[in-house]
Amino acid sequence: MSKVISHSLFTDFDIDLFKAGKHFRLYEKLGAHLVTVDNVEGVYFAVWAPTAHSVSVVGDFNFWTQGEHLLEVRWDSSGIWEGFIPTISKGTTYKYIIQSNNGGTVTEKADPFAFYCEKPPHTASVVWDLDYKWKDTAWMETRKNHNGLDKPYSVYEVHLGSWKRHAEDNRFLTYLEFAEDLVNYIKETGFTHVEFMPVMEYPYDPSWGYQLVGYFAPTSRFGNPQEFMFLVDKLHEAGIGVILDWVPSHFPDDAHGLGFFDGSNLFEHPDRRKGYHPDWKSLVFNYGRNEVRSFLISNALFWLQYYHADALRVDAVASMLYLDYSRNDGEWEPNIYGGRENLDTISFLKEFNEAVYSNFEGVQTIAEESTSFPMVSRPTSVGGLGFGMKWMMGWMHDTLEYFQKETVYRKYHQNDLTFSMTYTFSENFMLPLSHDEVVYGKKSIAGRMPGDEWQKFANLRLLYGYMFMHPGTKLLFMGCEFGQSNEWNFETSLDWHLLQYSHHEGVKKLITDLNKLYKTLPALHEKQFSPEGFEWINYSDHQNAVMSFIRKGNEPKDNVIVVCNFTQVVRPNYRIGLPKKGNLTEIFNSDAAKYGGSGVSNSKKIIIDAMPYDGRDYSAELLLAPLSVTVFKIS
Repeated sequence: MSKVISHSLFTDFDIDLFKAGKHFRLYEKLGAHLVTVDNVEGVYFAVWAPTAHSVSVVGDFNFWTQGEHLLEVRWDSSGIWEGFIPTISKGTTYKYIIQSNNGGTVTEKADPFAFYCEKPPHTASVVWDLDYKWKDTAWMETRKNHNGLDKPYSVYEVHLGSWKRHAEDNRFLTYLEFAEDLVNYIKETGFTHVEFMPVMEYPYDPSWGYQLVGYFAPTSRFGNPQEFMFLVDKLHEAGIGVILDWVPSHFPDDAHGLGFFDGSNLFEHPDRRKGYHPDWKSLVFNYGRNEVRSFLISNALFWLQYYHADALRVDAVASMLYLDYSRNDGEWEPNIYGGRENLDTISFLKEFNEAVYSNFEGVQTIAEESTSFPMVSRPTSVGGLGFGMKWMMGWMHDTLEYFQKETVYRKYHQNDLTFSMTYTFSENFMLPLSHDEVVYGKKSIAGRMPGDEWQKFANLRLLYGYMFMHPGTKLLFMGCEFGQSNEWNFETSLDWHLLQYSHHEGVKKLITDLNKLYKTLPALHEKQFSPEGFEWINYSDHQNAVMSFIRKGNEPKDNVIVVCNFTQVVRPNYRIGLPKKGNLTEIFNSDAAKYGGSGVSNSKKIIIDAMPYDGRDYSAELLLAPLSVTVFKIS
């Protein structure tokens, strides 16, 4: 019997789709698949390497000997090499040795479609299956009710390698341990979703996972694929949605990775002006190549299908959209219209979003896009890119700039906060306070707050209260929810010991209550992407650094009044205009004693007077606590 038996999983239709860039289930064909051929169990291998002269499978099954197990090239010019190797079983480690027609170059590569990889620093692929008995049917059938744009969407961003480490030896927790500790913690604090920084296999820890090699394999640092599925299952069982960071923007040039895969620029663009990222010293996908588009869109659908992901947050979209991103004059070439937009990328992103939303019900795609590129979160049918949401980077930058200022100067900068409302509804914005804001000398979010210790934590509570009252969905990086003091360090655990101190415990209680408010008050989510869901009361009281507004739900009875005091001055008898008669009841105050605040509050119902103010027929006098957000209901 030959060492490699002719066999194929591909039909002619598969090949036509692949060549056309329309095959979005490539993971069912390419890669290593446990199959039975003529009653013999083994593994079918298939790899795309059109410039190859020969492709040899090497691994522990043949003592890594080149040439013993040569794949056959297909006759249809697809560039796919394939074959069945009998008796190989699950757990076998392997690579491809590719001898190129391009100058005889020889590369040794991991499988781009491997379902599992060796634990870094080892780099081989591992034959594996995706068998798992899911128990999240109830979640999957109803997740559209959790993931809708009119639903509460509060995201806890997590880097698995540093959320919590094993105390005794500082080792990583496993997926199974996360399935208990992390799930219980997210449930306790009330976040609706968790976002995992990239879990796909990556070779270099300091990249935080954003330099991927194993696009179809959850990292083996924390366990095997089924154990990651178990973690997702447990999150769904707890009613928590799962967002995965997805990185189609670039990939590293590690020898075993996608770069120069078959001795040619296969996955990366051959023009360095389009195929190399100067900031990250990495390679950029060739979005105009049909087979590469099939690879990337297949990868997106893979995580939604086999790992039941509820959303994909697409990293570094701005770097993909612009030909001149991080490039000087002369280092980029305009598109056919003379512009700087990457037309191939725009076409790819539209097709990616159409594929995701047409194949999976109740999911979202979220763009990390830092420019004013238009209509990122608008349907492709009206000319948009088709994302469900977009990160509101301008809000993040302006808000943090404002909060870093000493309170005495804030009256001169209130427009830093109010400016966001001039464009809030131009996209479906998510408000992020992400990992990028707590590294590289920026300090932690808590560490940026001015004043003495009490004021720092009051400012932090004010920031979070303002964030949750502002229109849009929310994202908070791990540790921010209890006021982590130090910058994030990917090599160590969060500083969980801080929760023994009342100020930190108070911030955690505040976040828990804000998540509860966000979920239970319809006015905070039903119209979070619509101008009908927001109305200013007064944004021009710069002198007192106070602003007030109304958040509106579908029913007027659900509307809430929000008043923010951005200084430490207590303001008694502070009058605001109101839309109707009745009584005001305070339902939330970030200065409450249980959060570590001073406890200044409106303890009784406040009668609304028939006195014109702020351009309205009615008004009321409030007691504003120092450095606080206060929320009222009208009854």
